[in-house]
Amino acid sequence: MTIAPASALRRLYFVRFGFAIVWALVMFTTAKHIGPLAATLLVLYPLFDAAAAVVDARTSRGSGGSSSGNGSRTPKLLYANIAISLLAAAALAFADASGIPAVLRVWGIWAIVAGLIQLIVGVTRRTMGGQWPMIVSGGISVLAGGSFIATASGHDPALTSAIGYAVPGAVFFLISAVRLGRTTAAAKEA
Repeated sequence: MTIAPASALRRLYFVRFGFAIVWALVMFTTAKHIGPLAATLLVLYPLFDAAAAVVDARTSRGSGGSSSGNGSRTPKLLYANIAISLLAAAALAFADASGIPAVLRVWGIWAIVAGLIQLIVGVTRRTMGGQWPMIVSGGISVLAGGSFIATASGHDPALTSAIGYAVPGAVFFLISAVRLGRTTAAAKEA
């Protein structure tokens, strides 16, 4: 394991944890309907995900892919995640005008695809350490995405499910950051 990429990834995971928690708290105050603040927050979340993937891809590429444990595959997957998240942000900007069911459908599709990418990236990085929470989080994201799509067709769909998606994701980023810190400390001692 290369310590520098693991340390950079650890910092990124802490930032992602903080963003998701703050996003969820602010979103909770406006989740009853899609007003200007909720619409902005809904678009901001996948944009932040894309930005985080850019940082992650640069770290992976800059380390020659050694942070992934699988050569150049991880940066390519992260580039795919960037594209998917940017498409989701654009689709959410349009879906906001159509109402909560449309938003939940777009959010669900994004959660499924991004979750699959996160799961695969976590698997390719498992030798780095601290990736089991990311693997589990990716799998949960896929399931949650299906749930969002199903909820969109139900009676009285609500944006609170998006908050329920962000908070566990934040916790998984925190757990991964802590585990990466332990792995990095153990590598320094070795």
